[in-house]
Amino acid sequence: MSASDLTISQQGFVRQIVLNRPDRMNALGRNLITALRTELERCRFDHQTRVIILTGAGGRAFCAGADLKERADMSQDEVDAFVTELRTTFHLLFNHPKITIAALNGAALGGGLELALACDLRYAHDSVRLGLTETRLAIIPGAGGTQLLPRVIGPAKAKELIFRAQPISAAEALTLGLINDVFPNDDLLDQCLEIAEQISQNGPIALAQAKKAVNQGLQCSLDQGLQIEQLCYAGVIPTEDRLEGLRAFKEKRKPQYQGK
Repeated sequence: MSASDLTISQQGFVRQIVLNRPDRMNALGRNLITALRTELERCRFDHQTRVIILTGAGGRAFCAGADLKERADMSQDEVDAFVTELRTTFHLLFNHPKITIAALNGAALGGGLELALACDLRYAHDSVRLGLTETRLAIIPGAGGTQLLPRVIGPAKAKELIFRAQPISAAEALTLGLINDVFPNDDLLDQCLEIAEQISQNGPIALAQAKKAVNQGLQCSLDQGLQIEQLCYAGVIPTEDRLEGLRAFKEKRKPQYQGK
């Protein structure tokens, strides 16, 4: 595995993961996916990480999707194994206990948009293009796009984007609710870091339980979702962080959460 496929940095409780294949528009090759999955597994139990920011190197693309040049040399068995690894990694990202942010500093196409969809929050700069373009190649999104996009923007618009396979602008993506906000290019990462820092100051167990309640609740009926919420709420009651939050409120100071 090439360590250069990802670059990692830490700022407080915020971990920044950069897809580092700018010469290939940060396309998803086998080494990059293996490195990303390894890093996500490492972050699961890292108490110093509460928020993860994913972005791309080079400025041209957040991620242009699967590395089609690499795939052209694969056997069918290798392609099947790669797509399974891709889907497994994105599923890990979607269910990750940390809060995840996609900083879309360039094009997010095909598997690149699926990667962003697996994150909790998505922010883009104003000239970014986004799309699930797989049907142009006579395939379909295979790493969660057909399931996540309808859950984010609704089935009718999701079908339109998938069927037409035409990238859309950041402004249109914002209107659809596909991304959370749009920032000028030079401000994007600073804005994402500011948002991540704000999130990271909240109770880490509460953040993980709130994410779990939302994600799992979306997959079932309202009554079942409310039961999931009740279980997740019960999970924060015995924590030291909850007591610290009450003390800090009473003492009019900033809480110091430990994730316990």
